[in-house]
Amino acid sequence: MYVDRIMTRDVLQVAEDTRVPQLAALMRDHRIRHLPVVRDGRLTGLVTSHDLERVSPSPITTLSVGEANYLLGQLTAAKVMRTRPITCAPDTLVEEAARLLRQEKIGCLPVVEDGGQLVGILTHEDLLDFFLDITGCLMEDTTRIAVHLPDTIGQLGRLLTHINEAGGYIATVVSPLHPDQTGLRIAVVRYRAPDPRTLNQRLRDLGYDLLTETFPA
Repeated sequence: MYVDRIMTRDVLQVAEDTRVPQLAALMRDHRIRHLPVVRDGRLTGLVTSHDLERVSPSPITTLSVGEANYLLGQLTAAKVMRTRPITCAPDTLVEEAARLLRQEKIGCLPVVEDGGQLVGILTHEDLLDFFLDITGCLMEDTTRIAVHLPDTIGQLGRLLTHINEAGGYIATVVSPLHPDQTGLRIAVVRYRAPDPRTLNQRLRDLGYDLLTETFPA
């Protein structure tokens, strides 16, 4: 899946001459931590909540409140923004974008195309929503099981076939590549079935080790 499927498209953005107090107010009112800075629709920088904290007066400053507010009012986005933020294209794979966020230790990726045209933004929240979606955590009508499997070819396929043959409809499957400490692989499956308890017992009868099972409420 590509970034353009999960990114935030309605991006709050600011101009280079936006003053710091306004930047802070926008972040507070919209509960966001990143503001792309654009000129004629093209990304020129990124202001983060950390950037605003960096230019805020120290608690031990000798400046009065009025003096501090006046100085902050002279600062603009152009003066505090990061001028070369890491970005990605709309057709970047979601996992590649996640790797970039993790590797670079950043909170968002502005999404640009056509030489810098801002078309969206990808945040940790977008990735978390994607994770919840692909793992089926929000599917209230599914049964979730975690099963130990030998880490050999065909084992996962056999498990899913057995669930299907017992009347289950597979909703999602997550199975890390590497075995756990027991030397066995874990498959986490969500499925729909009229009688999931009977289906799970059928799997046990076939020799499967069900580590956990969670039924629909």
